[in-house]
Amino acid sequence: MNILISGYYGSKNGGDEAMLAAMLEALRESKTDLNFTVISLNPGYTKKRHNVDAVGWLDIFSIIKKILKADLLISGGGSLLQNVTSCRSLYYYLGIIFLAKLFGCKVMLYAQGIGPIRGAFPSWLMKVILNRVNLITVRDRGSLDELRRLKITVPKIFCTADPVLALNPVPLNFGKKILELHAVNIESAPKIGVAVRHWIDWDKCRNEIAAALDMLVEKISAQIIFIPMHFPEDVKAAKSIVEIMKNPCTLIEEELLTAESLSLIGCLDVLISIRLHALIFAGVMGIPMLGISYDPKIGRFLDSINEKPLGNLQDVTADKIFAETVKRLEANKTFHNRSQLANLRELSLKNAKLAIELLGISKEGRFDLS
Repeated sequence: MNILISGYYGSKNGGDEAMLAAMLEALRESKTDLNFTVISLNPGYTKKRHNVDAVGWLDIFSIIKKILKADLLISGGGSLLQNVTSCRSLYYYLGIIFLAKLFGCKVMLYAQGIGPIRGAFPSWLMKVILNRVNLITVRDRGSLDELRRLKITVPKIFCTADPVLALNPVPLNFGKKILELHAVNIESAPKIGVAVRHWIDWDKCRNEIAAALDMLVEKISAQIIFIPMHFPEDVKAAKSIVEIMKNPCTLIEEELLTAESLSLIGCLDVLISIRLHALIFAGVMGIPMLGISYDPKIGRFLDSINEKPLGNLQDVTADKIFAETVKRLEANKTFHNRSQLANLRELSLKNAKLAIELLGISKEGRFDLS
């Protein structure tokens, strides 16, 4: 059976690549006779990294050919359907869904983070197209609320969890080797991981993070390790913080595979992150985490494990970052959210089970605008 996957893949974003890896792993474990094609920004990179067929995201003729052969289009995961960062991406991903339905292909939204959707026309378009898909799973309650607000009620809808939460913890040997190569003392001093990204109007936040990290180095002799999730953009963002710090720290400047990032984060004592999937990686590896919100998805995930963000890019303070980090360290690396994360893992695996069930349903008719 043939599955076509649409998402933000091939951009060297560690979170998106981890989502794709987790989706493929869960689907392959559920059913063995599946052939995957991924719509990618870099088909060669995607083929090599994930061992799948891939087509270019702007190669519409090849995409249509794959749709005609597909038994199912999976759209997701991630925050594909929102228009805060870009209107064009919303129309693109809705366009792929429209083409799939036009040619009679079943469509599943797979653990998506929906919204925010702003404006009357985008809201109408979401309603028209998504009410004609076969199945929707969303990764959080906030996305469920957004679907209700948009009056998307026709397909079966399930609140599950992010695909990455289905990943199994990995051994720490990868992470230890990376730390050793960067001259980090594995055995002594608290190891504080930091995952940042550039964002609009984040100058204040950048200064507060730099001040907090300096305090952690000076007051508790912490070792600071910057971990890139989106390569090389996050390296640039990290360097902009390192440049204004008074104390030395470690900056990982190479692209990491999913297993390497998981293992590295598993070697930490605490992770401070603006990146959603760095926080999820910490959850998978059982590491205490502190999130700074730039998007509703950060708060939605933290809320699902009974946590709250340290603040957003405008109001977070160095004192708050420092105090909460020390508090987590004083808890002796005890992770208090294991039961919630175990439940989320089961919900994440449900995405693949629902997709396989959908494959067993007879083929769709063509798109009907009536």
